[in-house]
Amino acid sequence: MATRPEMGCGVRGWAGGPVMRPGYAGAVELRNWGGTYRYRARALHRPRTLAELRGLVISCRRLRVAGSRHSFNAIGDGDELVTLDDLSGDLAIDHDAQIVSLPSHLRYGQLAERLAGEGLALANLASLPHISVAGAVATATHGSGIANGNLATAIAALELVRSDGQIVWLRRGSPDFDGAVVALGALGVVTRVVLDVQPAYEISQHVYEGLAWDALFEHFDAIFAAAYSVSVFLGWRDRIDQVWLKRRAADHPAPDELFGAAPAPADRHPIAGLDPANCTPQLGRPGPWMDRLPHFRMGFTPSSGQEIQSEYHLAREQAVEAIDALRRIRPSFQQLVQVSELRTIAADTLWLSPQHGRDTVAIHFTWAPDQRAVERALAEIEAILIPLGARPHWGKLFLAGAADLAGSYERLADFSAMVQRFDPHGKFRNRWLEAHLLGAD
Repeated sequence: MATRPEMGCGVRGWAGGPVMRPGYAGAVELRNWGGTYRYRARALHRPRTLAELRGLVISCRRLRVAGSRHSFNAIGDGDELVTLDDLSGDLAIDHDAQIVSLPSHLRYGQLAERLAGEGLALANLASLPHISVAGAVATATHGSGIANGNLATAIAALELVRSDGQIVWLRRGSPDFDGAVVALGALGVVTRVVLDVQPAYEISQHVYEGLAWDALFEHFDAIFAAAYSVSVFLGWRDRIDQVWLKRRAADHPAPDELFGAAPAPADRHPIAGLDPANCTPQLGRPGPWMDRLPHFRMGFTPSSGQEIQSEYHLAREQAVEAIDALRRIRPSFQQLVQVSELRTIAADTLWLSPQHGRDTVAIHFTWAPDQRAVERALAEIEAILIPLGARPHWGKLFLAGAADLAGSYERLADFSAMVQRFDPHGKFRNRWLEAHLLGAD
């Protein structure tokens, strides 16, 4: 497909130039998954080979990678975008080493099906199986479980195309590895990843309803230790709506009641009143890990679809204080909340991970799609949480700027130096990275 230089990178001298789909008025007609963010990029490139991708990276002045577009901010936007969906690449499993090598654009649901066919599994999954591996890893997306790290902690190695077109492999234990895994796309284009896997296992899912606030606060640690993966759903009403326990066979038996909360008599959707047909099976029916760890089935529209999401990660010992403080101001935001979710994630060593150096509790908000109203609510919420050391989820909507977050990441200076080494001309920078992480030069 011929491209006009003013609409794209103007690549010359390499075969099979990028397939670009310009939109209207000089912009790509592209929105995020929730439909709440419209990308400003003027071109979208679709390389089919690694050689095409390298040529594109070399020729472009500014470039960002478009993943599955499940972010709710401008982290993945830029002057020009590249999607890796058409990039060739196979999936290779090493049963002896318990690892799998795969193209980074693969969705977790697709990967899970391949692994299940080989009798293998991942340690954890996010609530949605529709997201791309590279995008989830780059933003430290996570599931739940007091002993479970975020999805990025499963990375054993990754392949990266730097701004000069050089291909580099970074492996666990190498000096730059912990800075390169959760990198927000600032170091280059991640084309392949190697993930840890384990033998396949089954999960049974039980839901409990009507937990009292006092019970949540008094038994917080016990509730989140009650199963392999635990999620608490709330609408900031007088009682906690639901607690989801996802149990492996070796876990303690599901309790008859959970600190006063009763078992749900039928399958539930996390958002009260919505049809649970899209959700993974509950009522203690055991099933494959990939059909229980996510909240939503791969073949169905997940969650509500029309929404904005925000999330904040706090050290676990500060979680009760933070949640109680939010409960006191709930009239200021409650009418905007479709549902909130509490999850736990184990500490790790990845420099920009919200779990770097500390076990955390994530406080998630699924909002009605009203950007201005949500931002007003976030101003009040962040006034409480940021002073407590909260770290926002990189892929969701938040207001805190680079100066607000600088003290939360002790390896930020090392990461900034790494960005300068890998991308000295700022090819992979964008306005969002400058505003919320790196600061403007």
